[in-house]
Amino acid sequence: MATIEIEGLTKSFHVYQKQEGLAAAVTGLFHRRYRQVEAVRGIDLQVEQGEFVAFLGPNGAGKTTTLKLLSGVLWPSGGTARVLGFVPWLRENTYRRRFALVMGQKNQLWWDLPAAESFRLHQHIYRIEPERFDRTLGELTDLLGVGGLLGQPVRELSLGERMKMELMAALLHSPDVLFLDEPTIGLDVVAQHNIQTFLRHYQQVRGVTILLTSHYMKDVVALCRRVVVIAQGKIIYDGSLAGIVDQFSGHKIISLQMLNGQAPRDLSRYGEVLSAEPARIKLRVGRTAVPEVLASILAGHSVVDVSVEDDLLEEVIAKIFRHGIAAETTREEAWPDNGVKLDPSSWPEQASGSKVIKDSPLRSE
Repeated sequence: MATIEIEGLTKSFHVYQKQEGLAAAVTGLFHRRYRQVEAVRGIDLQVEQGEFVAFLGPNGAGKTTTLKLLSGVLWPSGGTARVLGFVPWLRENTYRRRFALVMGQKNQLWWDLPAAESFRLHQHIYRIEPERFDRTLGELTDLLGVGGLLGQPVRELSLGERMKMELMAALLHSPDVLFLDEPTIGLDVVAQHNIQTFLRHYQQVRGVTILLTSHYMKDVVALCRRVVVIAQGKIIYDGSLAGIVDQFSGHKIISLQMLNGQAPRDLSRYGEVLSAEPARIKLRVGRTAVPEVLASILAGHSVVDVSVEDDLLEEVIAKIFRHGIAAETTREEAWPDNGVKLDPSSWPEQASGSKVIKDSPLRSE
């Protein structure tokens, strides 16, 4: 049985449209104008126990709304969902003791109190036995290396230190499901790496099911094997991380180091020139053209080193986001930048297990 089961989940908001000016404000007291915002539009998703799933999408795609629905913060407009067998928005105490929600832009710790005081409050809220609480707190403190910070007021901690404390607060009751909404937002490289290392270790040891939203692709690469992409409230891709590059990128990146320090003339005839320093060249070429391009360059030039890599994940994801949004207003499906016409018949269930959802805006008509 899947840990998270979602069928046809929808959520819409009735948003008041306030006009500018005093007269419009007075008119709005008696005649208000609203518009309907469909944040989530018919999501179907299953997550098995112990999976670490990335939930990606542009701003406003419906990621945070979905997490709030699964944590019971919001009531849906339609559809069904079960987490650990519970209906989230019924907010049963048994369910609330088995999940945790961490939002990178929201604080759950008391700002003026030391984190240790907030942890004690969590102990009583979740009714954690003293022995278990001390053992869990000690384990988390050692893993995150924050032993000297527990007695310091939260307001005096750095952003990275506060994020560690937020994670500790969420994990004190040992949840079976963890929802993470941009947990590394605003953190520096070192802090991001520390959070990634901790989450990877904790998930492997405890086998907790984690659903992660993030705009940092390094988080996704470091932590997740499965990726779900959402745009305009609909899931448009569900599959492996490698499958995204395989299915949606028509390019490879060729890097060359020249022996004589001189680049070949007219590099643009081989592909898009990303950089052309005296001794180093980087080209983006079509996947099928890689052998021909390499053969042509190697035949006429002395090359010390050569490497062929997949296109940058950030750029591939950005293309999917842009195309998924644009497809809501137009159904022209020529993939940008690579000249390849997408064949929808080849999208459902690939060998890698990745798939593009059949009613996705990325499908051609």
